[in-house]
Amino acid sequence: MNSTNRFRNLAVGLIVSWLMLFVFLPNLMIIGTSFLTRDHSSLISLVLTSGNYSRLFDPMYFSVLWHSLVMAGTATLLCLLIAYPFAWIVAGLPARVRPVLLFLIIVPFWTNSLIRTYALKAVLGTKGLLNQSLLALGLIDQPLRIVFTEAAVIIGLVYILLPFMILPLYAAIEKLDGRLLEAARDLGAGALPRFVRIVLPLTMPGIIAGCLLVFLPAMGMFYISDLLGGAKNLLIGNIIKSQFLTIRDWPFGAATSVALTLMMALLLLVYYHTGKLLNRRESINEMA
Repeated sequence: MNSTNRFRNLAVGLIVSWLMLFVFLPNLMIIGTSFLTRDHSSLISLVLTSGNYSRLFDPMYFSVLWHSLVMAGTATLLCLLIAYPFAWIVAGLPARVRPVLLFLIIVPFWTNSLIRTYALKAVLGTKGLLNQSLLALGLIDQPLRIVFTEAAVIIGLVYILLPFMILPLYAAIEKLDGRLLEAARDLGAGALPRFVRIVLPLTMPGIIAGCLLVFLPAMGMFYISDLLGGAKNLLIGNIIKSQFLTIRDWPFGAATSVALTLMMALLLLVYYHTGKLLNRRESINEMA
């Protein structure tokens, strides 16, 4: 065995060991804990039960889950509406300008999202920059109450997750063949038909990838809800956090985590099959 093969086997072995130790085993422990019983003295009792999963359908917890889905979906839609035209404009700029704009998009990742959420709270507060600016311009007579509302949580989610929508969309739009649009224009197709029949289908993988990258994390960002939403605007991540750290009901917290993971896996499965369907359609169109 030469040195290259030894290095490859060592690298693969380290990666597999890391994943087994810090990904597979913790998730396996979470799944096992979700079928155990809460014990006030030792956190968990080795008594098997499926009651933790049935509690997820309790009206109180189910309403939080539904509220999380609505807010995550709203934030995803807003990110898509903002990111698509932005990515389109960036992709159409000269090649020397695009890296600068992409760099500016990535710069926020250098700062912890929790710190950025605190900064956003200071901007949206009753004495924050936004209200002070609106008062100075005479657009409002008294400060707007934005923090501790559902709107503030959605603004926070969009603010934190918008780059995750822009980058996949930019990658998809950049690959568009301009000759297809020129051919459609020569054949008399207007702007809307060109967008619906050519641009939208060809950029659909980027749209789906961006929506998943925004929607999935949005449901678990409990600190945004804590800082900007208050007690009335909870996400499913807040339930998981409170079950583990406050209520100390680890089995139910684990069951909620597993349910959220299964939901994410289902969405990823939908993305996988949608990608296969789109690729099959493109192959059929090329053959035709």
